[in-house]
Amino acid sequence: MRLTDTHCHLYFNKFDDDREEMLGRAIEAGVTKMLVPGITRETSLAAVQLADAHPEVFAAIGVHPTDALTWTEDTPAYLRNLAKPTPSSKDFSPSLAENGRLKSSLHGKSKVVAIGEIGLDYYWDAAPHELQQDILRAQLALAEELDLPVILHLREKDDALNGPCAEDLLSLLGEWVSKLRSRAHPLTSRVGVLHSFSGSAETAQKAIDLGFMLGVTGPVTFKNAHQRREVVASIPLEHLLIETDAPFLAPVPKRGRRNEPAYVAYVAEKVAEIHAKTPAEVAEITSANAARLFSW
Repeated sequence: MRLTDTHCHLYFNKFDDDREEMLGRAIEAGVTKMLVPGITRETSLAAVQLADAHPEVFAAIGVHPTDALTWTEDTPAYLRNLAKPTPSSKDFSPSLAENGRLKSSLHGKSKVVAIGEIGLDYYWDAAPHELQQDILRAQLALAEELDLPVILHLREKDDALNGPCAEDLLSLLGEWVSKLRSRAHPLTSRVGVLHSFSGSAETAQKAIDLGFMLGVTGPVTFKNAHQRREVVASIPLEHLLIETDAPFLAPVPKRGRRNEPAYVAYVAEKVAEIHAKTPAEVAEITSANAARLFSW
């Protein structure tokens, strides 16, 4: 069974003691590709370095909405240079490498396949909504410039099914996609994914209409997650990705433990049950979806 974990934060210190063993367990479980999204400048760099060191690992770069206050004037340039296969002497400053820690991570073909994890978060309210929106616009523009899809975070206040966060996000994405379509931009056919989707079926359909995929995580396996499973059932398999969001959101039967990419198999099993498919079929379809979206 060929599995793809499209969202796992493998740079967190929870993996420091057994990172190599954890990656080995993922490969043994059939996970052939893992996508590691950054949430800050520092973790975006760490994601690139992990991808450079492991053939099964790919990177996404970006600033998470809860880290919006870390955004500075030179952040777009920093991210832009992380995405380049080889920094040019003209526009690459040693300061962007954070005191030389880039080492060889940008040599050869770039393994940066997306801009993310970006989006809006009205749950924690860690940054003003207007600032979150401004930073999201800037990163959508960067995605358009670099021809990279986006990995989006969406979380409502009190984890509501619907609300202003979804409304604001869909409005911003609608404007962006409309501009892409008007220019016949090549990114139009693979704009991105709403990761760990926990919204309503209506929000899911609006996202699909804009060309986005939806990511399914461990909570779909939880005993009382009836509503989430109903939403997943309403989404055609060709619009779904599976992910762990490791080290968070471990699925049943690993709930309460540190999550890791090998456990994406449990997500595949539950999605298969919901859609009356075999886990192997879901693994194959979602892996093909990921390959189409991230062009790997």
